[in-house]
Amino acid sequence: MMRWGPELLADDRTAFRLWAPDADAVTLELEGLPPVDMTAGEGGWFSAEAAVGADARYRFRIGDMAVPDPASRAQDGGVNGWSIVVDPAAYEWRNDWAGRAWEETVVMEVHAGTCGGFRGLADKLPEIAALGVTAVELMPINAFGGTRNWGYDGVLPYAPADSYGSPEDLKALIDRAHELGMSMYLDVVYNHFGPDGNYLNSYASGFFHPEVKTPWGGAVAVDEEPARRFFIDNALMWLQEYRFDGLRFDAVHAIANDAFLDAMAAEIRATVKRPVHLVLENEHNDSDRLAPGKYDAQWNDDFHNVLHVLLTGETDAYYADFADRPAERLARCLAEGFIYQGEASTNQDGKTRGKPSAHLSPTSFVAFLQNHDQIGNRALGERLTLLTSPTKLRAATVLLLLGPQIPLIFMGDETGSETPFLFFTDFHDELADAVREGRRDEFKKFAAFDEPAERATIPDPNCVDTFDRSRVQPGPDADAWRAFYTELLTLRRERIVPALKRASSLGAEALGDAAVSARWQLGDDVLTIVLNLGSEPVPIPEGRAFYASGEPGAADSCAVWLA
Repeated sequence: MMRWGPELLADDRTAFRLWAPDADAVTLELEGLPPVDMTAGEGGWFSAEAAVGADARYRFRIGDMAVPDPASRAQDGGVNGWSIVVDPAAYEWRNDWAGRAWEETVVMEVHAGTCGGFRGLADKLPEIAALGVTAVELMPINAFGGTRNWGYDGVLPYAPADSYGSPEDLKALIDRAHELGMSMYLDVVYNHFGPDGNYLNSYASGFFHPEVKTPWGGAVAVDEEPARRFFIDNALMWLQEYRFDGLRFDAVHAIANDAFLDAMAAEIRATVKRPVHLVLENEHNDSDRLAPGKYDAQWNDDFHNVLHVLLTGETDAYYADFADRPAERLARCLAEGFIYQGEASTNQDGKTRGKPSAHLSPTSFVAFLQNHDQIGNRALGERLTLLTSPTKLRAATVLLLLGPQIPLIFMGDETGSETPFLFFTDFHDELADAVREGRRDEFKKFAAFDEPAERATIPDPNCVDTFDRSRVQPGPDADAWRAFYTELLTLRRERIVPALKRASSLGAEALGDAAVSARWQLGDDVLTIVLNLGSEPVPIPEGRAFYASGEPGAADSCAVWLA
């Protein structure tokens, strides 16, 4: 079977191939060497061999257009420059890492670019590990237009962005995480390509279904073998060659092909001979994809959304789906996983969303109070430290870190950071104008930005200051927040994690307009959590809580019992 990307045959011999069914001819261009005519094969594949090895610069010429390899492993000069042949076996690994069990997972989501690239992030890993985090999840790192991007405009999925570092720098980062006992996950985007540097439509229009609309254009044609192979092989590359411990698949609802998702999970499980963890972002709340042997978990947006309403009172746009009876909705989330399990969504014009999820383990859901989406997709990128009170935020954090769903924190949460995380890009000319205006138009549904003058205050994504402001700075009470997180994660490791494999819900109920009580069976013990974000006290169980933020049952409190 023809595969994407170059294959190093020997130290001085490389095979090249490209799927270009719309092209009559393709030429391989090698920096400093004569061009090589590629041979047309079956199904639109072109191939050639050349007497070059690792570090050779190459590209493809189709008519009067020179294009990078869409499966390039590295780039010189950005996504419109030369592709580089990479030796996948050149890095000498220091650690024989066996991985960690899923129930041990505490994730910190991190943007490598704002941390100084792969080397800069590697220097920060000991501090992250000391906190009690067991897994670092990198926002997308694949090559994108310009030198800075929040991650979701990538166009070369096989190539780490050269502004973050080399493939060897990335492997050294993963090696260092393993040395510290932490897993490393990667967020991958298989539902679309960014707007700068993607040439596939010019010579392989069959890679897309233009009749299937998504927010980014025609859907990727994962029902076609070349496109299917492109993405599955990419997932396998990150897991096998780079030794990532898991992948988070962005917005798979926009792929709209469950057969592909199931086939990808099955091939990964059959091919990778060590434990790896696969997580979905799926607006459809599709519990079928979380069956044994498929995906370990889904990001639980419902958990975030209902708690955001309770913490801030905001009910604009998609928060409208959680504005009515939020405590009851949170109780359902804690007891059954998803809140929307087939009900109509106000924000989606009455369309139904979700499937029943009460049969799933609590560890099938990744819970969070903040992440890149929920901060970066705000017009001004504000964190919860600026949107709610410290006492409410601490109470909700106790629920997050001591509850049985898998917790995810966003970089800076652990220091009470007040710096924004904004949407940032590095586009130019007409594209820059379109992205800036498109970004501002996204917020027409929000009352604070329903007028053009108000939307004009939204930061320009292409301004370098927008990127610089998104670098995490500790908050004014950083030491107290860090001690708080460290204490909670120590309790989670010692008291919660040992029994999570046998966790099951015993139900939950609303105790008022903004308070809930939830119970789970954890092995031989029962875990009880009472969260009160309202102004009136609520009843609490008998016995002494093993942890409490605030007076148990009082306003802005969360108490935990394990007996």
